[in-house]
Amino acid sequence: MFTGIVEELGEVTAVEDLGDAARFRLRGPVVTEGARHGDSIAVNGVCLTVVEHEGDEFTADVMAETLKRSSLGVLTTGSRVNLERPTAVGARLGGHIVQGHVDGTGTILDRTPSEHWEIVKISLPPDLARYVVEKGSITVDGISLTVVEAGDEHFTVSLIPTTLALTTLGLKQPGDPVNLEVDVVAKYVERLLGDRARGAGQ
Repeated sequence: MFTGIVEELGEVTAVEDLGDAARFRLRGPVVTEGARHGDSIAVNGVCLTVVEHEGDEFTADVMAETLKRSSLGVLTTGSRVNLERPTAVGARLGGHIVQGHVDGTGTILDRTPSEHWEIVKISLPPDLARYVVEKGSITVDGISLTVVEAGDEHFTVSLIPTTLALTTLGLKQPGDPVNLEVDVVAKYVERLLGDRARGAGQ
């Protein structure tokens, strides 16, 4: 489990095409400290497994399904990525519960800068709109953010200078894809209420 609090802005140092998968080599001095084979690291919000670890770099295999359903498929050598290790039991939950299971992708639609923050507008897949509410939580490229405005086809988030400086959202421009993970609590509530409604109808 992750919390959506990005630990560092890492870099893709190599991408190997494996046919039905890809192997990424990534640099991240913070997240590789103490890393071992089989550990999990979130890369732009996607939970990946460490295959090899050497120095401040690690490799991870990404299946074709993940490449198709996330924005990892557009990464190339030199791409910057958000990195986060799983949260430790008993640690502070600084963001919200993040599984590292991407629900879909959106696209940066617009950026509106102001003196102390920036409003970013992101497209929202229709099947995810029901899970996104104003003042609720959403994960964008692995970053736990609060929704400012929620529409049927888009939502907005407000980014503070720290987020702009230390994550990929400070670099991405209109047209760039981002990974989205909605609040898992909303999905569980929907399922439970649906099961209750079906039970009442029997």
